[in-house]
Amino acid sequence: MRSYFIAGNWKMHKTVGETVSLINELKNSLKGVSHKVLVAPPFTALDAAVKAAEGSNILVGAQNMSNKESGAHTGEVSVVMLKDLGVGCVILGHSERRIIYKESDAFINEKVKLALVHGLEVILCVGETLEEREAGKAETVVNEQLEKGLSGISEDKLPRITIAYEPVWAIGTGKTATPEDADEIHASARKKIAALYSQAAADAMLIQYGGSVKPDNAKELMAMDNIDGALVGGAALDSASFTAIARFDS
Repeated sequence: MRSYFIAGNWKMHKTVGETVSLINELKNSLKGVSHKVLVAPPFTALDAAVKAAEGSNILVGAQNMSNKESGAHTGEVSVVMLKDLGVGCVILGHSERRIIYKESDAFINEKVKLALVHGLEVILCVGETLEEREAGKAETVVNEQLEKGLSGISEDKLPRITIAYEPVWAIGTGKTATPEDADEIHASARKKIAALYSQAAADAMLIQYGGSVKPDNAKELMAMDNIDGALVGGAALDSASFTAIARFDS
């Protein structure tokens, strides 16, 4: 039986002080939530976030990492550095990394494999653009991103991977895929996992939905058979809205 996983991607928001303040609020408002909850502040606030969340049920993740452990990579942050801070999870392949920073599936795959080698959990993001959806290519694009993103990864590593389906056209736009549309892609992704690995692996895989998730649509999305949580953007920056999403089943 799959559980839910609600994650908040703060993107390029929140100073150290703002991070500590928000986590302190969430520690109270999310106390007792039985499913997995994570926040992903910016790199500059990760150390403070890990310390602020200590002793609570809130996990702290990073928004990205380098594909290299160390070396002459100006401006990059390595998996070793993240582990040293106490970070346990990293978001990889977010559409903004793919589209704005031109990260390829092969490049993202290198990061996924490196994160797993070092014991981190991974949220692997996949999703189509509006043009791809209108051309009827949504499932093809998502399945290709899955296959390439998971290349070379054995089935025994899958429990440390969560898939996040985030239609690019729904991120930060206020548009949301209908629960039925989202569930259709989630079901297709689960079928692809079964083809790549096994039905047992597909049944166990957590697949989050990301794309303008808000308190007023979270419960309906989470009610779908193949949606196992949410990767939340803007609504994760406010304690009241993120709490309402995380407590969708209350």
